[in-house]
Amino acid sequence: MPMEQRGVDTIPDEERTSGPRDLVSILVGSNLCLGVIIFGWLPPSFGLGWWASLSSIVVGTVVGTLFTAPLALVSLRTATNLSTSSGAQFGVRGRLVGSVVGLLLALGYTTLTVWVGGDVMVSVLHRLFGLTTNGGAYAFVYALLAAATVAGAVYGYRVLLTLSRALTIGMTALLALGVIAYAPHFTASALPEAGGYLLGGFWPTWFLATVAAGLSGPVAFITLLGDYTRYISPARHSARRVLHATWLGLILGLLVPQLFGTFTAYAARAALDYAGPLVDASPGWYLVPLLLAASAGSVGNAGLMLYSMGLDLDAILPRASRARATCTVAVVATVCVFVGHYAWNAQSAMTSFVLLLTAIGTPWAVITLIGFVRDRGVYDADALQVFNRRARGGIYWYRSGWNVRATASWAAGAAVGLLAVSLPSYEGPLLSLTQGVDCSFLLSGAVGGLAYLALSPRQRPVHVKAGKEPARAESAL
Repeated sequence: MPMEQRGVDTIPDEERTSGPRDLVSILVGSNLCLGVIIFGWLPPSFGLGWWASLSSIVVGTVVGTLFTAPLALVSLRTATNLSTSSGAQFGVRGRLVGSVVGLLLALGYTTLTVWVGGDVMVSVLHRLFGLTTNGGAYAFVYALLAAATVAGAVYGYRVLLTLSRALTIGMTALLALGVIAYAPHFTASALPEAGGYLLGGFWPTWFLATVAAGLSGPVAFITLLGDYTRYISPARHSARRVLHATWLGLILGLLVPQLFGTFTAYAARAALDYAGPLVDASPGWYLVPLLLAASAGSVGNAGLMLYSMGLDLDAILPRASRARATCTVAVVATVCVFVGHYAWNAQSAMTSFVLLLTAIGTPWAVITLIGFVRDRGVYDADALQVFNRRARGGIYWYRSGWNVRATASWAAGAAVGLLAVSLPSYEGPLLSLTQGVDCSFLLSGAVGGLAYLALSPRQRPVHVKAGKEPARAESAL
């Protein structure tokens, strides 16, 4: 299979040969991995019982999917990735906001997937063959996973789609076997080792779990969905079918692995750590399937995340090829894996990461969706590529390539979100307004969206000839 040559340029219609079924396959297959499974461990580690954990994950995932899925339609219309498409609202240079948000999201999830998958692999190999669990063993396994991930990401979309199709079948079977393996030790009671509710009360802790474990899953895709739907042709597939496929893919792809993680967390009594207790509680016959799940699943998920990172870096540095950008971010992600293994507490690191990225990513997604609705899904695909061609002009030039009002609206929303977030090591000053409940994603999205509506009343686009600044820049804001 040839290496993909496309970066964030516009995909010609004759190359847009994927369909809604491929979208479901890639959203389900790539998420059946330990990097997603471990999010199901968070609610039990927060001190919640089975039913509370189950409800928090389901509610958060469903709400997040309803909000996130429509973003898939943007790239269906623009034939490029979402951060580049957001240039219609933020400007052809201002869309770097989306590229940076997407880069951070993908970097965090790539690191987490390789980190957790590698830890489980080392623990399984220790039980099977007596492998010494020292720094050298972890370094070797991390490097092996990173190399396999880079190979898939560099070859691109078609290879990753083929891998996702295989993982959809293979990982589903492995997780089904896992339910049988861990079922004898399952308990629905809260784990006493968790030390009670993390935030001191049921509802604050439940809402934290809803955001950190449930909502964070769909929000992780706010910049990723366009990487896949840009290869679907709107001439052959309706927006409704693509939207339904996105809903189905996200719901199945997130709920199945996360609820498996919740189930096994109670069965393995994994209150303070997940990887170690998961392997220790496994019956001997399930160790090989668990090793396969940790390795293959991690490569599939991290590969897609790394692919997205390469696209985002390619969007930031147009002179870099997609393959070179992918290799560059792979090195950064691998370094983060080692830092995570030796320096971070898993629960604290995961919770802080997803809450912070949700707070700054939600207003960007809200503004992008408002623009999509306002313009009825009509974009000038050529004008979106001005920055990538290192040119100037077009209807999305605004002021020197930036829509200051949209960028300021995003910044206001992100700032409010960060001031209202509740982390294990930090509580924002606005939490007193929400009775200690983390509503950072709601506040950041609402403030960012309302500010954008107030500052940017709907207007006809202003066309700027290539190579020239707009004579009346203020009117193009």
